[in-house]
Amino acid sequence: MSEREDWTIREGDGPQTVERKMGHRERERLQRAARRHEFGRPELTELDIGNKTHKVAEVEPMDVDGVRTMTVGTILWGVLAIALLPFLGNLESSGRTWWMWTAVAGFGLGLIGLEYCRRRKNALRAQPGGRRRAA
Repeated sequence: MSEREDWTIREGDGPQTVERKMGHRERERLQRAARRHEFGRPELTELDIGNKTHKVAEVEPMDVDGVRTMTVGTILWGVLAIALLPFLGNLESSGRTWWMWTAVAGFGLGLIGLEYCRRRKNALRAQPGGRRRAA
């Protein structure tokens, strides 16, 4: 009997034989697969639409209002606009003043978006029975 045949898992092999024949990577992979639901992964359901089968997970939408994202983006655009101020002469001579105006526009639009997200967050919190809870 060759070494290759010795490691082949056959239908009649018992649990100890299968365990011995499996490599450590395969054992770890099977253990991770068994623990998937411990990590809060949802059950999958299959939907048949036409000729395709789609796997769908029942998950709740993320409870994100966008205020933090808009704040960080607006701050970054503002810092960039301030950082470009000392180089305004060089930007004008090379025809790249649009860099400065892009940063200013990003900052301005970020302020508008920040106010929009803040109002949306407050409206969601005010809704009775909504997903958002007052924190």
